[in-house]
Amino acid sequence: MEAILLAAGYGRGLEPLTHTRNKVLIPVIDKTLLDHHVESLVSAGVRKIVIVAGYMKEQLAKRVNTLAGQFSCDIKLVDQGRPSGTGDAVRRGMEEISADYFLIVYGDVFVKSSDIKGMAGLRKNVVGAYEVDDPRRYGVLITEGSVLKKIVEKPEEAYTNLVNAGAYLLSYRVRKYLDSLTLSPRGEYELTEALTRLSGEEPVHVYKLSYWRDLGRPWSLLELNRDLMSTWRGQVVRGRVESGVVVKNPVYVDEGAEILSGTYVVGPVYIGRNAVVGPHAYVRPYTVILSDSKVGYNVEVKESVIMSGTHISHQAYVGDSIVGEGCNLGAGTITANLRFDEKPVSCFVKGVKESTGRVKYGAAFGDFVKTGVDVSTMPGVKVGAYSWIYPGAVVTKDVPPCSIYVSEDEVRGIRDLCRVDSTVWG
Repeated sequence: MEAILLAAGYGRGLEPLTHTRNKVLIPVIDKTLLDHHVESLVSAGVRKIVIVAGYMKEQLAKRVNTLAGQFSCDIKLVDQGRPSGTGDAVRRGMEEISADYFLIVYGDVFVKSSDIKGMAGLRKNVVGAYEVDDPRRYGVLITEGSVLKKIVEKPEEAYTNLVNAGAYLLSYRVRKYLDSLTLSPRGEYELTEALTRLSGEEPVHVYKLSYWRDLGRPWSLLELNRDLMSTWRGQVVRGRVESGVVVKNPVYVDEGAEILSGTYVVGPVYIGRNAVVGPHAYVRPYTVILSDSKVGYNVEVKESVIMSGTHISHQAYVGDSIVGEGCNLGAGTITANLRFDEKPVSCFVKGVKESTGRVKYGAAFGDFVKTGVDVSTMPGVKVGAYSWIYPGAVVTKDVPPCSIYVSEDEVRGIRDLCRVDSTVWG
């Protein structure tokens, strides 16, 4: 069995996490999303994986080289070139495919290995499907029995809750439909259009997945971590836990990690290699603290992801948030995660306001962000990579990458100091 993994796109919906990384290199607990894909495909009997790359392909190539040494599988990276849609990406990947039937998986979805294995065991055209509460963001599958009739992209009216899950088993015959594609209204060659044409001439069967997560938004990473960690049982402690630490429920403490005295940890929690937690920290369920990070004195973290090399050293609260690699959050930094009216938090995605579906959701920080003392972020805010937030600021809107965000008091102080009546962005 052979497979194509689509990982060429930028992943704008995942900003600010994709400011500095390919979307398949986002960590899911202790592994990248790419690692999970490769493990699932290999366990399903795939012996050749073609990864179609584009955005940050050099960064992706380094991880591919590492994975190639870990698995008995041929992993090949190909460059899509100019990004022209999923149809073009599959066509490019098929240049390296020789099997009559092959798997296709989108890079920004999470599918269980058991479902991949179930699809791989069939010898017919198959589209993976999953039922969601709101299908209007997805390609909706119109079926007759268990056979696909057509795919309707992002309909205003929901015909059914069954959506395209971005996982397929297809015959090589799909190539002729890919070759005949024309540009869609959004200027791309669409794989779903080729599938609809294929279904008009031969059966394309619908395979309902047992589990699926679309990872096209930052907060979906928190949902996936929660689902995966909910299955944990027991404790694994490979690091050092000082006396005076309380650990409840399943907790994984990796080698070299330290939990210092007075810290209270309620699992499920993951603490990565060489991370330091405490003293007197409070780590709440479904939190992931990755390698070489520091969660220090009187810091509370709840259902969040703290990526590698990030320091939150004292007197801070991080709730339902994602903090990228190499960040430094100053003393008193607070990520507010609940609206006064307790309605679901909204975020701006691609310039459009979108509900997260979560009553509690904090902030998403890109890599290498720094905050000064007593900084607060409002629910749903995004802070771009390499940005600095000046002390005392209340961040009420998204901050672009490589920016400096200054509080209104600081702006007034700068104006008074310089005696210039000019506008300073803040």
